[in-house]
Amino acid sequence: MVLPAALRERVAAVHGGAGLSERLRLYDGWAACYEQDVAALEYRAPHLAAASLAFAFPAPPAEARLLDVACGTGLVARELHRRGFRCLHGVDGSAGMLERARSTGLYQELWQCILGREPLPAPAEHYDAVTVVGALGEGQVPTAAVPELLRVTKPGGFLCLTTRSNPSNLRYKVELEAVLEELERQGAWQKVLAQEVERWEKATSDEESTQATGYISGVVYVYWKCPVPPLEEG
Repeated sequence: MVLPAALRERVAAVHGGAGLSERLRLYDGWAACYEQDVAALEYRAPHLAAASLAFAFPAPPAEARLLDVACGTGLVARELHRRGFRCLHGVDGSAGMLERARSTGLYQELWQCILGREPLPAPAEHYDAVTVVGALGEGQVPTAAVPELLRVTKPGGFLCLTTRSNPSNLRYKVELEAVLEELERQGAWQKVLAQEVERWEKATSDEESTQATGYISGVVYVYWKCPVPPLEEG
């Protein structure tokens, strides 16, 4: 099925070179039909990320406190809720998206926050898990913001991140993976999984399609934040 031209234009606009204020305006305007559009795109990232995080979680997640960064309309929260997560907080830069997220009734707390421009509205080591699904990409959340995600995660907690592997995002993906690997080299976290997924979502142009399949590919990463070793006495 050919994707509607208006949908392709909306996706191109938010992933284009617009400045921050214009991009937030685009997301505000997209909020009303966002879920309809991503359903047409067969966007699988929320399902895949939630399933990966639930698989990694060592204990029943109902008591776990989780931060959904760039929460959008709440697609990830729905998937997490189905898997037993109940204490969900969310942040997003778009007021329009947050309004939709609030209407789900799944979040205990929601804040407007632009990751990369300001710190997350949470103290250090506050969350058992942090997710960023869909926002780590070219022209969106900068890779320099990744340590801020670690800051708010408890030692022994999990971080679930995603990015796309389509041609226009490959430079960003290389940069992101360099940051992830450097943090692992420093002992900040350990990689639990990195799952490459071929049919991540439908491509909106032939140029973005993976091997002419009509889809783009993507990756789910799960990391475990290393506990801080105790200071030796003496």
